[in-house]
Amino acid sequence: MKRENIRNFCIISHIDHGKSTLADRMLEMTKTISDQKMEDQVLDQMDLEKEKGITIKMQPVRMLYNNYTLNLIDTPGHMDFSYEVERALQATEGALLLVSAKEGIQTQTLANLRLAKKQNLKIIPVINKIDLNQAEPEKRAKEVNNLLDNLNIDAKDPLFISAKTGENVDRVLQKIVKTIPEPPEQNHNKLRTLVFDSVYDNYKGVIAFVRVFSGSLKPHEDIKFYHQDLQEENLEVGIFQPNLKKTEKLQEGEIGWVATGIKESSQLRIGETITKPGLEIEPIEGYRKAQPVVFANLFPDQQDDFTGLKKALEKLKLNDPALDPQNISHATMGRGVKLGVLGMLHLEVTLERLKREFNTEVKVTPPSVSYKVKYEEGKKEKTKKCLSPADFPHHGKIKKVEEPIAKVDVISPVDIQSKVHKLVQNSRGNFINSEMLSAKRMNMTFKIPLAEIMTNFQDQLKSISQGFASFSYEIEGYEASDLVKMEILVAGEPKSGLAKIVHKDKAQKVARKELKKLKDLLPQQNFAQKLQAQVKGNIIAREDIPARRKDVTEGLYGGDYSRKKKLLKNQREQKKKMKKEGQVEIPKEVYQKMIGK
Repeated sequence: MKRENIRNFCIISHIDHGKSTLADRMLEMTKTISDQKMEDQVLDQMDLEKEKGITIKMQPVRMLYNNYTLNLIDTPGHMDFSYEVERALQATEGALLLVSAKEGIQTQTLANLRLAKKQNLKIIPVINKIDLNQAEPEKRAKEVNNLLDNLNIDAKDPLFISAKTGENVDRVLQKIVKTIPEPPEQNHNKLRTLVFDSVYDNYKGVIAFVRVFSGSLKPHEDIKFYHQDLQEENLEVGIFQPNLKKTEKLQEGEIGWVATGIKESSQLRIGETITKPGLEIEPIEGYRKAQPVVFANLFPDQQDDFTGLKKALEKLKLNDPALDPQNISHATMGRGVKLGVLGMLHLEVTLERLKREFNTEVKVTPPSVSYKVKYEEGKKEKTKKCLSPADFPHHGKIKKVEEPIAKVDVISPVDIQSKVHKLVQNSRGNFINSEMLSAKRMNMTFKIPLAEIMTNFQDQLKSISQGFASFSYEIEGYEASDLVKMEILVAGEPKSGLAKIVHKDKAQKVARKELKKLKDLLPQQNFAQKLQAQVKGNIIAREDIPARRKDVTEGLYGGDYSRKKKLLKNQREQKKKMKKEGQVEIPKEVYQKMIGK
């Protein structure tokens, strides 16, 4: 296939705007998949994707259309997987901007469009779902044109299509061929290949998903991984249709795969440049390293399963480089893993994949974010990154605590903007600016602490907007905040595993909620138990669990009353002694209910 006849592109959109359905219609029209094998969401390889109706992993596929080779990379639409989108964009020259004729522009539409603009991709706007009764294609086209003008993107006159019925999808294929540029010509003699994804095969080892920028690659040739300074003989090369299909070679401009022969998944990283030994080349600019923003502790159901959990996460990390697992040990729960992820859905999907693909069940702590703590120790000022309350400095004076701040875009109906502002205010956020998308819809931008977004911000936004608002965010950096470490004391003894980092203004409310929950879970003892919450040594909330009652006079019938008094007095004194000397160990099952899901 000539380089001039290759078109590499992806589809970017908000979740549920019909991206996977459009990919299905293209595969049908180009006869890439026969009618007998065709099914809905054919590029969504995981059962989890089909069940949730979302794309989680990018998936490449090659189509042939009127003597042109069309390489499509289907990308996720949820903000937690924007790192997948970013990698797909770097391997292509163009993007279809897909917008629902019913919902219009949503926040992830905007976020992904900004990513595409950074890569200088050619944009083709497409209005989908014109078959719906509630569709307003002309209105949505005006919104899209205004957005493209505001971002200085040269693209006009969106195509109106129905991916469900196939109406006008042929016009999309024609415009891809006409509008998206061919891969740029480079040095044909020097192999430069970008690894944009990978999977592990038990027989072939690591299979790298690649975009060939220059040169060509055949099976059983020696290859070099530039950054790892590692050499191997590749086993096979091929293309996606959409399953792996072996070919005789991959050439300049093509998207395909390489069976690298590497058996250790940790030896290949996303963003690597593959070349040939002995060549002097400039490596392809790799990807920025994904920065996990949400952290949760994972503990296996049985401690004997810890090694299995570690190996499962290593294999998941191969095609999900955003995962960041680190070994931890806990006094009650035993050995586990602190897992860094990109958001709440990313965490949910990872836990489900552990269960389905590796039969691994885990207990999970509530997600948290990372903090930067500046403190004095002796005469020195130090800074420590803290992923949990247990990481906070135990000695020295804390001078400042910084938390991650997110820039948040909220697209909502105009008539609920006051409710949105109130929600943001309750989430410790600040308004930045706003712009009108149409007469009834607007985009508002705020700065909100990431910890607030990780709780129930999305659920509250859906509630006040009746599902008509959407939001996306990106981390802007760290800012100082009045945060404190709240400790839980049981019978006067701090329980480090129950500590939390909270804003000072919310500390008492959170403390009362936590103590009430603990009171309902802890079993009674023969002595009264005092439950307290403290901040900087000051008690801010308290609950009491009364002693277990036992009638010590039950066996006495009549006789001298002084005998009863003596027994009751001895019982009171014994309870005082137990209360003074008693230690309360939180049962594992209670601890799991306090920290887990």
